[in-house]
Amino acid sequence: MKLTHILSLIIIASFLGCDTKERMESKEFKIEYEKFTLDNGLEVVLHEDHSDPIVAVATLMHVGSNREKPGRTGFAHFFEHMSFNDSENVPRGANRKLIPEWGGSRNGGTWSDGTIYYEVVPKDAFDKILWIDSDRFGYMINTVTEDALEAEKQVVKNEKRQRVDNAPYGYTDEVIRKNLYPEGHPYSWTVIGSLPDLQAATLEDVKEFYEQYYGAGNATLVIAGDIDPTETKEKVQRWFGEIRKGPEVEKPQPQPVNLEETKSLYFEDNFAKLPELRMVYPTVEDYNKDMYALNVLGQLLSGSKKAPLYQVVVEEEKLAPNVSTYQSSSEVAGEFVFRVRANADTDLDSVKAAVEKGLARFEENGIDEKDLKRIKAELETNLYQGVSTVLNKAFQLVTDNEFGGDPSYITKTAERTQAVTAEDVMRVYNTYIKGQNYVMTSFVPAGQLDLIVDGAVEAEVWEEEIVADVAAENVTRGEVAEYEKTPSKYDRSEPEFGELPLLKSPEVWSDNLDNGMMVFGIENTELPLVYFDVTLKGGHYHDPMDKAGAASLLADLMTEGTATKTPAELEEAIGLLGASINVRAGYEEITISASCLTRNFDETFALVKEIILEPRWDEKEYDRLKQSLITQLKGREASPTAIASTVFNKLLYGDDHILGYSSLGTLETAENISLDDLKTYYNTNFSPAVASFHVAGNIGKDRVMDQLTGMNWESKNVEMVSYPTPGADNAGKLFFIDFPGAKQSVIYIGKQAISGLNPEYNELTYANEKLGGGSSGQLFQTLRIEKGYTYGAYSYVPQRSVIAPFTATSSVRANATLPSLEIMKDMIANYGENFTEEDVEVTKTKVLKANTRAFESLGAKLNMLHEISQFGKTPDFMEKEQAELTVMTLEDYKGLIEKYMNEDKMIYLIVGDGATQLEEVKKLGMGDPILLDINGDPLNQ
Repeated sequence: MKLTHILSLIIIASFLGCDTKERMESKEFKIEYEKFTLDNGLEVVLHEDHSDPIVAVATLMHVGSNREKPGRTGFAHFFEHMSFNDSENVPRGANRKLIPEWGGSRNGGTWSDGTIYYEVVPKDAFDKILWIDSDRFGYMINTVTEDALEAEKQVVKNEKRQRVDNAPYGYTDEVIRKNLYPEGHPYSWTVIGSLPDLQAATLEDVKEFYEQYYGAGNATLVIAGDIDPTETKEKVQRWFGEIRKGPEVEKPQPQPVNLEETKSLYFEDNFAKLPELRMVYPTVEDYNKDMYALNVLGQLLSGSKKAPLYQVVVEEEKLAPNVSTYQSSSEVAGEFVFRVRANADTDLDSVKAAVEKGLARFEENGIDEKDLKRIKAELETNLYQGVSTVLNKAFQLVTDNEFGGDPSYITKTAERTQAVTAEDVMRVYNTYIKGQNYVMTSFVPAGQLDLIVDGAVEAEVWEEEIVADVAAENVTRGEVAEYEKTPSKYDRSEPEFGELPLLKSPEVWSDNLDNGMMVFGIENTELPLVYFDVTLKGGHYHDPMDKAGAASLLADLMTEGTATKTPAELEEAIGLLGASINVRAGYEEITISASCLTRNFDETFALVKEIILEPRWDEKEYDRLKQSLITQLKGREASPTAIASTVFNKLLYGDDHILGYSSLGTLETAENISLDDLKTYYNTNFSPAVASFHVAGNIGKDRVMDQLTGMNWESKNVEMVSYPTPGADNAGKLFFIDFPGAKQSVIYIGKQAISGLNPEYNELTYANEKLGGGSSGQLFQTLRIEKGYTYGAYSYVPQRSVIAPFTATSSVRANATLPSLEIMKDMIANYGENFTEEDVEVTKTKVLKANTRAFESLGAKLNMLHEISQFGKTPDFMEKEQAELTVMTLEDYKGLIEKYMNEDKMIYLIVGDGATQLEEVKKLGMGDPILLDINGDPLNQ
């Protein structure tokens, strides 16, 4: 279980067929659920929550990569993908296309032990989601064809390329698993598996896997939200009751690992820019009594500024910006991980020595009881945050039922974690860590083998060769399968929508302080939680050009102590309250945000006040954070996606506009920033005159205003920085950045478009929905679903006070770069001409219904308040925007597309393997690409 689940809460369990109810007392919170089992063995858990007119459905199959056979690795994850494609009573592709159009969201996930499918929809689509979800579960196997199989292989291979092959440190998990677990152990291969195994999968393999594991008796279904339990039981029986039970699936038993020797391996990573060390010890499986103490051990070793590993590795030896230690438990085994991504050019032998020194200090000093108290306080708050939405509640119930055998297992986790003592922590440390064998990996940048740990052996990793010819992988989903439908006593055709839920915006209260700060709040009493923030206008936009990144560095420094508290003392004060306080610099603002239990609001606000009014200006922390920023910037050079995003903004805004620079700055500008520069930024830009306070949660206006009026923050004028509207010097130009060995090409296409203050901004976002708004958009449907070139493709227009770009982007298979560019170019160029009356109606339905989910979480409510304060909107702005949407005509859409999405004015940027793709890109018909380096500067051609 995750550490977040550690509070005794009330759970009322009502089991059908049982005469008893269990009740555990708590004054603050309760989850009520009802559990029953269908005749086919499907276990069902219902949770009634009428806070918002939405419903979440989660189905957890007790099958993950641990059920696979050697030579067929990655199959559980691949099957998850296949399940979304087609089924007997649902049109092909409807799952990914229709659910977003109903105003819902959907996805799935596979890990070592399980596969989950989940959706959240407006309540009027409840019957429809039961129809589509049950058909995916029980009626998909007859629809699978050879063509569909081959097409989905390309999608999964693209996912692996994006997340593993094209990512720094992407092969670490593979190297560790191969060496930590013996051959044949169910965790000795990665969840996504190997590409050769995936390519070898057959239709017979798919059917065999389905028959063995996709029966109702091997799953849990949870439905949470605005439901009537009695009616829902009948609906569940209708839609899920006829699904076959399937064979008995034996529950995996623990298979702990005992290493006979320590193994040290290295890998020369073409994508990495920083050396990384990991040390992984075999430990215990999920739900084991020692897991809870190991979880706490991870926090004690590195989770605070007082932690011994942090002190040695980060503060004293200055080898890395951070160090992490954590317990990771799965169903049959577990791991305890040490992870350090070091500063550039750092010898990993010194990192290993520092870790050992930190562990020796831990053994010598033992455990401070105050640290235990802090950890448990933090986890109490995290528990509530973990069940703050209906989907999160569904996740909690479905996981605990399927793996713990009890939907209310969270209470046992709470009790066991609260019962952990210092003696327990030292016992598990001595049992599983001290003197034990482990697997160690040294991942270093190409050409820097001198940084690996002495004696390390080269790790064996299979790497895909880039093939220039796309034809061999150019597949389609083919014709729909011919089959005899599974008989049913029910009508399994698509049901009608229910009654349309009406959007009701939360009630907003507002006020103004004498010092000029605006205050906005939403009271919500469901959970004993409060989210709040102080937002100041400025952010990166107020950075000096030659010191870009100053606002970001200042934001990091502000939580490193106050005038009266050292960094460690401030961190401890926050932790003992179970609160969190973060400072972040965005493009146009700096935000000091916090979350806490309602009972701790006054004390948490006092700390926020101290952070804002009494900064510490700790020179040692400044030096550490500046080095951390430089390390982070160096690490971004290893990411084709980060390079593309940064350079694209430079091409859009130019060298003379601050938004042409990353909010983190560059290696050059970071070097220019002094501590005095941060003080100057603070003194110039921090004032309540440009600040707004936002609060959402279980707290009333009077209590909030009492704290704010006592803040005594003096006002001063802040001169707002402005820049001329960027020109279009790069319009219609094609740019290319060579990233040797890239398995995918990152594509960015776009142009300057519109400010969020423009009355047409919302209308433009509506006009974009059909093109790139999620999985139902044309980009996604064509490039992923139809062609299999990518894992995802989207377009969007960010909402900013200043002008922001329209952007279309995707990461595509390297040898599909040219056809992907051709498709995107043609689709954008003809988008307005091809927009139809049907598209108008689909967009209207999609946006209107999605708004029913707009304010569910406290974070979403806080975002609503930000829109009001930043863009001058009224509290009922959602209703007004919906009214605008309903009267938009086809001509309106076409006019907006022509005005803001003119393709021939767009910039094209590709980051990919030049050796195989540069000549291909030249065939796009836009002339020879302009070659840039990774910083966006032209190369001599």
